[in-house]
Amino acid sequence: MVDEQENSTKTEAAYRILRTEILMARLQPGAPLRPDLLSKTYDVGRTPLREALSRLEAERLVVAISNRGFTVAPVSRKGLEDLTKARAVVEIPLLLEAMERGGSEWESAIVTAHYRLSRCKTIVEDSSDLAVDTWMERHEAFHAALLSAAQSSWLMHFRSTISDQLQRHYRFLAFAPVLRAAHGETAGYAEAMAALHKAQSIGPHTELMEAVLDRNAERARILMDEHFGYPLEVYAVEEGEAASSASRKPSTRPGTHKKSA
Repeated sequence: MVDEQENSTKTEAAYRILRTEILMARLQPGAPLRPDLLSKTYDVGRTPLREALSRLEAERLVVAISNRGFTVAPVSRKGLEDLTKARAVVEIPLLLEAMERGGSEWESAIVTAHYRLSRCKTIVEDSSDLAVDTWMERHEAFHAALLSAAQSSWLMHFRSTISDQLQRHYRFLAFAPVLRAAHGETAGYAEAMAALHKAQSIGPHTELMEAVLDRNAERARILMDEHFGYPLEVYAVEEGEAASSASRKPSTRPGTHKKSA
């Protein structure tokens, strides 16, 4: 019994470590997950590591490839489009429910979350890991505050699952123009950064907040739909330029993420 409990504890620890590394994009999409290297890097035994990877596969955060082990689940424009559709199906009903049920505490939470987000620098202003992590955290907190008065537990559960997958896509595309520029691929950099600035700027978030607090359901729904589309615009710019670059020369996209100075 003690051994089972100990193994369960180690599996849970391995699961949480790897899940965080994947969601934070420190383990890059498509990267192989070699048990021997992971065991040494994170000081985790091979048995709990295998069990943790199986749990992550069930969450579609890793992919099992026959005779080749596990890799981090890929990100793609098609995947982002699918997740964006799913997000709209789940979050808009939650937002409308929150607008019907929300009171003064809910309103205060939204205003506070919006203020904290407004104090963040965008990636255009600061591309360091700390700045991006802070923006991602506060952006998620803002959207969570918008929905917090809703009471549909199943929709909230689906929303959490979708959000985790979206965070991986957002993190990867947010760093991609900066990483390409660092490796000499500067074509399209200005366009990509302009699209990123539009996606991260506080203006659209302010408009959305005001529509929600005014209980203007139709405007809030339209603005939320527009908001969901911004990351797709960024990805379209980045993917198009990456494809153009690949047609001119071999890809120099880095396989690992390095800390910004």
